Amino acid sequence: MAKITVEYSDERIIALMLEYERYIASCSHIRMSEAFEHIVNQPCRRFWVSEFRAAVVIARMLKGDSLKNMHSTKREMFQEIYNRVIRLKSKKSGMSVYQMVSTVIRQPAPKFYLSPGSAKIMFYKAKKKWYEKKKRRLRH
Repeated sequence: MAKITVEYSDERIIALMLEYERYIASCSHIRMSEAFEHIVNQPCRRFWVSEFRAAVVIARMLKGDSLKNMHSTKREMFQEIYNRVIRLKSKKSGMSVYQMVSTVIRQPAPKFYLSPGSAKIMFYKAKKKWYEKKKRRLRH
């Protein structure tokens, strides 16, 4: 089962690449290992998870699931979403879990919730295509 839709995946790559460019522009000396550590800990405009996946996980958490078998980075992301859903639920109790989750995941996220290694892999897969698009935009 896909955990992130293609649309969100493309948006996440764009956000990651933009953050990479911001980081590179701010450095006088670049260490790639530090770059990806920095990038994944930067705030982003949303949580990079689909509404459906997040609603399923949050519903499990509301029933008491601690997500102990989930990777720690993803568990941390879902814990943040869960905490925000609980706060939203206290204000707007008439909303369904799906509606609350949908509202929350569109809010700014404190970080990408990726490991530096995952970000590095995503970056190098997208790098060539990213710079080709950028070059085309600059020509026009």
